[in-house]
Amino acid sequence: MHKSHILLIEDMDQERAALSETLKGYGYRVTAVSNGVNALEKLKGQDYDLVISDLKMPELDGIELLRRVNEEEIAVPVIIISGYGTVESAVEAMKLGAFDFILKPFAPKVMNSVVERAIRCRVSSSPGTDSGPMEPLIITRNRQMLDLLDLAKTVADSKAAVLIQGESGTGKELFARFIHNQSSRRNKTFVAVNCAALPEGLLESELFGHEKGAFTGAVSRKLGKFELARGSTILLDEISEMNIQLQAKLLRVLQESEVDRVGGQHPIPIDVRVIGTTNQDIESAIEAKKFRADLYYRLNVIPIRLPPLRDRKDDIPLLADYFIKKYNKIDGRDVKGLTKDAAQTLMRMHWPGNVRELENVMERAVLLCGGDLIDKDALFAGERPKAVGMPESSSIPAGSLKEMEKRVILETLDQTNGNRTHAAEILGISVRTLRNKLNEYREKMEML
Repeated sequence: MHKSHILLIEDMDQERAALSETLKGYGYRVTAVSNGVNALEKLKGQDYDLVISDLKMPELDGIELLRRVNEEEIAVPVIIISGYGTVESAVEAMKLGAFDFILKPFAPKVMNSVVERAIRCRVSSSPGTDSGPMEPLIITRNRQMLDLLDLAKTVADSKAAVLIQGESGTGKELFARFIHNQSSRRNKTFVAVNCAALPEGLLESELFGHEKGAFTGAVSRKLGKFELARGSTILLDEISEMNIQLQAKLLRVLQESEVDRVGGQHPIPIDVRVIGTTNQDIESAIEAKKFRADLYYRLNVIPIRLPPLRDRKDDIPLLADYFIKKYNKIDGRDVKGLTKDAAQTLMRMHWPGNVRELENVMERAVLLCGGDLIDKDALFAGERPKAVGMPESSSIPAGSLKEMEKRVILETLDQTNGNRTHAAEILGISVRTLRNKLNEYREKMEML
């Protein structure tokens, strides 16, 4: 079986060795060099599936390496990593075509997630590739989820826009990929854009592309994600985070089926199926003048609202078993399952981070399990279980849920000593969502 080959460029010896071992642990072949000059020589002499480069390096830094990759027309995705990242350097890297920009320190699974996406995009867009699309795996026996899957299959071949709503961690992107893979577009590249992860000034160029010389740093023409998704599906993840001006341009793309590159002279026709996702209340955003009503109606042709894990508790044993088997393979363990006490604890929890939170808990439990069965102590590693003993009824007053959410968020921040990135990962939400929640709590305190 072919192992993806990664070229790693890092001038710090210990960091280079550590990241190299991490990537090898995930099953990749890694060639590691200490500077950009050597990296360019390697790229000219051999094909790689991915380049991971540090930003700050002597002789040839990550930005200059990106420029040279563009000039030499070397077709390889590049991920930039840095411990000194600024918005300006991130924008410059993305304008030059970097696949992603990751700040140090980062969790190994965060890096692996980005690496998987980069390699998957390259493989699926490579000429002559006939390996069929990866089928998204949705684990469920819940009646509501099964009905939604039936709906997804029914509308998959339609070109109508889809809006998937649901809390963080409920599987919105997985559901979008399921729709794509059920459609006749399945053999084309599925393109995903996280609207919350890119700075506002960069998102327009990322979506619609730009012409050479359109702005400082635009050294070559760049195709936007809509053009890359021609004949396929584009996912606009966290679309509610898009600024209002860009929403107007997106509305025109949906209405006219054409895009205008930044600095372009004429529109480019496209055939793209659009799926938007959000964990926010769109109707409240419309009332607050943060989201255009006309864009909402254009996107919400096929509405799908995914239930939170607390409303599909019949899936918890199924999902827990799936994650145990998954991390047995990854970590080389042979855990058989859960003790009765541990299983009951999982069923009593409120799961504010939903399926993503459950996966994190099970990954840790597999690692900490000292025998054949996971007990309650292995689930929480000495932490107090959050929101255990919640009433099984879903008719909890909205105010109570808000207060509970606030308490869980603040307790998690306290446990991580205020580290928002770590707290967001534990909670199964984005750092941006966490920041918005904290601003909301601050505004309420100022009003009192």
